[in-house]
Amino acid sequence: MRLKAQIMDEAALGRALMRISHEIAEHNKGVENVLLVGIRRRGEPIARRIRANIERNEGFTVPCGSIDIGFYRDDLSKLDELPTVRRTELPFDVTDRDVVLTDDVIYTGRTARAAIEAVFSCGRPRSIQLAVLVDRGHRELPIRPDYVGKNLPTSRQELVEVRLPEFDGETGVFLMDLGE
Repeated sequence: MRLKAQIMDEAALGRALMRISHEIAEHNKGVENVLLVGIRRRGEPIARRIRANIERNEGFTVPCGSIDIGFYRDDLSKLDELPTVRRTELPFDVTDRDVVLTDDVIYTGRTARAAIEAVFSCGRPRSIQLAVLVDRGHRELPIRPDYVGKNLPTSRQELVEVRLPEFDGETGVFLMDLGE
């Protein structure tokens, strides 16, 4: 795998998440009923950054949690006979709330579908919205994010790699070539 291009640096990533934060507040006519739920792994720090932006912009602290979609994946048997499933951390009731799922990249839509099922297993929200840093296309399911930091058309031989300090020690979005 080789680096093709850096798509976003730390500043561009920050601007994209700030824009998403404003859009969430605008779309929901405020944030009093909003809950942020990060999809494990990189969706968690993205949700925390959006929460910090909303708190700065709106003066309101939006509850923030995370979910593990392991049990809800449709390819679970292909991944591992004994998959590792981490704990879902939703320190709030989702019933009648506007849940904004956050993730780093949307590709086929299967992760988002699994996350929606995971949320419904915890209650019946008023709405579920999806915020992603990068939409790379190639959807296999009829799922479309409500908030997108950057649309990045890719080939199936490419990978979008979001690097965050919590996991990678740096911040940025990179386009990788999967070819030989």
